Amino acid sequence: MKTIKYTLLVLLGIFGLILFWGLLEPYLIDTEEEVAEIPNLPAAWEGKRVALIADWQIGMWMDNTSTISRIVEQLIEERPALVLIAGDFIYHPGEDPREEISKAVEIVRSLPEAGIPTYAVLGNHDYAMKSKQTTPNRQLAAQLHKALEAVGVEVLQNEAVAIGNPALRAIAPSENGNPTAANTADNTPLYLVGIGAHWPNNDKPKVSVNLVPEGTPRLVMMHNPDSFEALPPNTAPLAVAGHTHGGQVRLPFTPEWSWMTFSKENEVKADGWIKGYGQSGNRLYVNRGIGFSILPIRLNCPPEVTLFTLRSSV
Repeated sequence: MKTIKYTLLVLLGIFGLILFWGLLEPYLIDTEEEVAEIPNLPAAWEGKRVALIADWQIGMWMDNTSTISRIVEQLIEERPALVLIAGDFIYHPGEDPREEISKAVEIVRSLPEAGIPTYAVLGNHDYAMKSKQTTPNRQLAAQLHKALEAVGVEVLQNEAVAIGNPALRAIAPSENGNPTAANTADNTPLYLVGIGAHWPNNDKPKVSVNLVPEGTPRLVMMHNPDSFEALPPNTAPLAVAGHTHGGQVRLPFTPEWSWMTFSKENEVKADGWIKGYGQSGNRLYVNRGIGFSILPIRLNCPPEVTLFTLRSSV
């Protein structure tokens, strides 16, 4: 009996430690430094950094707004050339979605106010979709879209924008209070393609990349990695996504094994560089996100900020 008692106490202790760590880990920020090669990258973009964050899930119980705010503060200090937000700003709206939208907007507004170009796409939760079978709330998505644009975050839905030389951007006030910028004539653009949300059938990957002139340098952003597979060959040398939370609860030393491995019928594209997926010449990186789904716990899967250093491919 004593052996059984001690065994149960040990198991209970282990469970308690796991639960404690699972509640603590969401507040530990992991910054991943990656290099991304892009064909025909303009010289002005060589070595510039692009930040990727995703899946805030504001409105989830015990939502992780303090970590989101700290990450935004970190990015303002880092001053990347671009910040990309890959959807799911909110988790599920209550009776009045203005509360969740207001929280998201108040956190994100600091980025464009700091002079950092900030772009976003919407995710399934921004349409109040917890499953593929849920009817999308397009009014909610439109409200969020409008609120983000009002504070300077450009939301792309199957659209492409040309982003000029980052050195020409006003980066600091001069002594007389007027903005100063670098003096350079090279303004060859880098294109950013933003794909609509997959679950509400709002994603048009082929249409989106066809908006960009053939052979021009580009980044492609989406919320759901499932949109990536439809991209034609050699159209997305750097594509980024979120949605998966990296599995959220993962077994140690087994990065491919998470709760998603057992709960999803399809193969899971959880996080990091996804090998052997999509068409030739295309490369996808999946960010682990910041918030949660279902439970406010992360195990072996801390919130992620990805910083890509852009390089021209040989």
